[in-house]
Amino acid sequence: MNNKKYIQMLGMARRAGKLSMGHDMALGAVKGGKAELVIFASDISQRLVGEFEKAVCDSRRTVPCVHIDETINDIHRFIGYKAGVLTVDDINFSTRINELIKEENVYANKG
Repeated sequence: MNNKKYIQMLGMARRAGKLSMGHDMALGAVKGGKAELVIFASDISQRLVGEFEKAVCDSRRTVPCVHIDETINDIHRFIGYKAGVLTVDDINFSTRINELIKEENVYANKG
């Protein structure tokens, strides 16, 4: 089991129906203006990252994009859906998840 709090929050967001998981759903959320946060797994291709960054720029909204240490298989194990890219489609969940990811990265860099 993963002790990272943002993974637990992603699970809560999934149960609340506030995640778009996988390429097509996540890209649709970005283009449709629903996405509040884009999350990339550590093992996705740079082409995919570039595609989403371009979509975010084209959407004329500021949508943060973050990379996490977990792989596609880790995401599958923790939230039950195999995806390399996710969007959080709720401002409250996205704000808290982004804060937790930043906190985790700060602690990882200190240790």
